[in-house]
Amino acid sequence: MAVRMFDGAIPNRRIELETVRRRLLLTAFLALIALLVLALRYAWLQLVEEEAHRARAENNRLRFQPLPPPRGLIYDRRGRLLADNTLAYRLEIIPERVPDLERTLAELRSFLPIGEEEIERFRHERALRRAFQSVPILFRLSEEEVAAFAVRRHRLPGVELVPYLTRNYPYGATLSHAVGYVGRIDERDLERLDRRRYIASTHVGKAGLERHYEDWLHGETGYERVEVNAVGRILRVLERRPAVPGRSLVLSLDAALQEAAVAAFAGARGAAIALDPRSGEVLLLLSLPGYDPNDFVRGMRVGEYRRLLEHPDRPLYNRAVQGLYEPGSTIKPFLALAALAHGMRDPSRRYLSTGEFRLPGQSQGYRDWRKGGHGWVDMNDAIAESVNSYFYALASDLGIDRMSDYLGRFGFGQPTGIDVPGESAGVLPSRAWKRERSREPWYPGETVIAGIGQGYWQVTPIQLAHATALLAARGQGFRPHLVRSHRDAFGRGERVAAEPWPSWDIDENDWRVVAEGMVAVVHGPRGTARAIAAELPFRVAGKTGTAQRVRSPRREEERRDMPERLRHNALFVAFAPAERPEIALAVLVEAGESGARAAAPVAREILRAWWDLRER
Repeated sequence: MAVRMFDGAIPNRRIELETVRRRLLLTAFLALIALLVLALRYAWLQLVEEEAHRARAENNRLRFQPLPPPRGLIYDRRGRLLADNTLAYRLEIIPERVPDLERTLAELRSFLPIGEEEIERFRHERALRRAFQSVPILFRLSEEEVAAFAVRRHRLPGVELVPYLTRNYPYGATLSHAVGYVGRIDERDLERLDRRRYIASTHVGKAGLERHYEDWLHGETGYERVEVNAVGRILRVLERRPAVPGRSLVLSLDAALQEAAVAAFAGARGAAIALDPRSGEVLLLLSLPGYDPNDFVRGMRVGEYRRLLEHPDRPLYNRAVQGLYEPGSTIKPFLALAALAHGMRDPSRRYLSTGEFRLPGQSQGYRDWRKGGHGWVDMNDAIAESVNSYFYALASDLGIDRMSDYLGRFGFGQPTGIDVPGESAGVLPSRAWKRERSREPWYPGETVIAGIGQGYWQVTPIQLAHATALLAARGQGFRPHLVRSHRDAFGRGERVAAEPWPSWDIDENDWRVVAEGMVAVVHGPRGTARAIAAELPFRVAGKTGTAQRVRSPRREEERRDMPERLRHNALFVAFAPAERPEIALAVLVEAGESGARAAAPVAREILRAWWDLRER
């Protein structure tokens, strides 16, 4: 049996107890400190940061849902709606309710026009939203498409037809370049827009009046304060502030006159502008061909937009305010007035037109449009028959400096300031302009051809109409504008004040000489537009113009064989009634070949339509 040996160590229980006690005290102390820290933190959160955390918790529970404002409406001068908001339907998918998303998409594509672009946009939008949030896939369904979906709805859980307001343009292409259109907001739009104001909006004005008056038309965004659960699903609406509709516009345009002008062009390309010279109000603004602005509202596919851009007739190009053309002989009445104002011509002095004009010391001749010339003519005859050689000599005597200075008063070479975006400035030939452009001197021959509206000249149809309105108003005119008044959703509004154009007094005798020459263009026995006189119920002061694109062949059959896009542009300007003008008009027909044969008949139909509407 083994015997355990005693090692001499006697346990000291007092020491052990002391050690345990110290450890317990340390642990209790640490625990007390931890509790104290927690208590202090709790007190800090409850007493100091209580408001911040309460607000954060409230924000997690409550959210503000922005409400898009109804866009303001656009009316013509007689109260016809040119742009309104109509009920439409879009198709939306709630992903969490769809058992098989790919099968559902395939079935929808079997009977609805859903292409790859729509599918790609849907997938992009879906990635940005939660599963319970609806994602649009197709906008502005037709009645047939709505019916097709309705009969299949039971087979498509999670797919909903949602009503909404969308922009609609009842007159389509007829007013496209004046009214413009709205389109989906893109990144470029966001760079210029107030994002807070447009947080609920999907569309913005892209062209025409829709863009120029965007601030008035858009309105003010409303909101709903809603309670949501932990995953963001709406439980109830707590508060609602409705959106404020945009302001509605009343235009000076007449939709019926616009339709009559479209019919008068009979499919030709061109532009027509009519102004009231007493106020600057735009009665007609037409650029042809146009486009259907409703296509931009629903959203165009890439291929559709590319076809519009690449179309040879350029339907997106606003010829009325952007198109640049040589004015041709329409400039002659203004040049005659400049000569009278500077005392450079006696209107009764007769000039022999032999068919060609030559500068002293030059062998090059500048020819009349009539072979052999017009014989002896005074200023009245020269305007009525559009005698080139008369105005060659007049321009040479007047000089480019006096010519450009005086004609600049009529707005040539500068924007008119019309309330349609994208207006071109044009070119009023002058020494300073040429020196800045090419650093070359001005030559006498350039003055000669400027006298018949060719050479460096470039004008827009709105400039021609505006200049004609200033002539009709004897130098006392206004900037062109389309909006007469604006009003809010309650009908409260105000009239838009006309902005005066820098005015001057045209001598009454000088004005009468030029006006009588323009009346003779239409009603004189040898006037270039005498063919339209018989069907006009009032006297018209007008002027034809033909702007050459290339040198014209002498023979008629050779001119007929020219490619269509090389033929001359045809122009006509007028004001009426001649004694007390109420309308000033400019008509351009691209490749019309002759102002008398192409542009004047269009102007006649526009003036007749205007008179009929005026007399109703």
